Amino acid sequence: LLVGFAPGTGSVLALYRNDQGRFLDVTIPAGLALESGAVRQPSWVDVDADGDLDLYVAFRDRADALFRNDKGRFTDIAPASGLADTRKTVGAVWFDYDEDGDLDMYAAHMDGDANGLYRNDNGKFTDVAEAAGVAWGGRGPRQATSGTVRPCVADVDGDGRFDLFMANYGPNGLFLNRGNGKFEDVSAAWGIAVDGRHDTCAFADVDHDGRVDLYVNGTVTGGVSYRDYLFRNTGATFEDVTPASVQALAADHGALWADFDRDGDEDLALTGAGPTQLPLVLRNMMAPAEARRSLRIRVVDAKGRATRPGAEVRVYEAGTRRLLSARLVDSGSSYDGQSDLAVHVGIASAPRVDVEAVWPAAGTRAVTSATNVALSKSRMIVIRTK
Repeated sequence: LLVGFAPGTGSVLALYRNDQGRFLDVTIPAGLALESGAVRQPSWVDVDADGDLDLYVAFRDRADALFRNDKGRFTDIAPASGLADTRKTVGAVWFDYDEDGDLDMYAAHMDGDANGLYRNDNGKFTDVAEAAGVAWGGRGPRQATSGTVRPCVADVDGDGRFDLFMANYGPNGLFLNRGNGKFEDVSAAWGIAVDGRHDTCAFADVDHDGRVDLYVNGTVTGGVSYRDYLFRNTGATFEDVTPASVQALAADHGALWADFDRDGDEDLALTGAGPTQLPLVLRNMMAPAEARRSLRIRVVDAKGRATRPGAEVRVYEAGTRRLLSARLVDSGSSYDGQSDLAVHVGIASAPRVDVEAVWPAAGTRAVTSATNVALSKSRMIVIRTK
């Protein structure tokens, strides 16, 4: 378990090693003791594809860090790799946006700073956000009161490529991945460019129609509680379907979808402040027959270890290449968090599916498949990638 703290007494990072259910503080021997820095997004990712998890840490008030893991000892290689960005970083997410076989990173910046899209070329990172069309994430450029808090990655339009959504201080942004390293701003066309103060985005197929829906968390700041939104994906736009009971909540700084009650659909966990009772878990009351049209998919390495954040999961109708769903193994989510939850996929049709996991590493995109899989709300598919 890694925990980040506000600056104060002692290290702003703490690493606890799990030894059979007892947690031991190994921060100092691991080389992760830092006396300063406003910690924001930590992400465990195998950046160098050597089989262990490295650690990226975003900071709001100092250069970001990338700690290479060498048998449990961590060394900051951000300056040498091009990731020691001194802009005010808050959120980040890792994915192979250009499909060249390694993990790239999108970083969210505040206080008028442009966002960064760092293309990974053999371990050297170059900011190509401007050329890719995602430098400002849908908000106004160079505005000191604007910024991006949380970037999220999902296949919004169902074409198999992974798109970017940005929860902003300012209008939110949606950018579809058009291939060849380019994104298109469709924020207004998809009805998502809501102006406000937002700090979390979370994708899930809440109705099992095969399209990812979106929850956007408004923040509480300056005495104002900016409202939350639940957007339903119609395939060409997002519709606001937020229940009045959810609009009344003073939720902020945290939203996560997970099937807490194991009934086959994803429920919603919210944090927040104010007079309403938070945190809360809101149960998804999908009909049982529809909830059963789902799968949980866990992507691990050949040894069964959870070292595959950033891996891609695609689900096809069995025996065909008709894409039903695409998901990403979590590499940064909620408000500056990351989970080890299995990928949850809802299926609108097809009683059996083929599941394909892609692990982008060392310049290759290794594919591992499970075929002719029957749907079941309680079934966990484990895919051991190469």
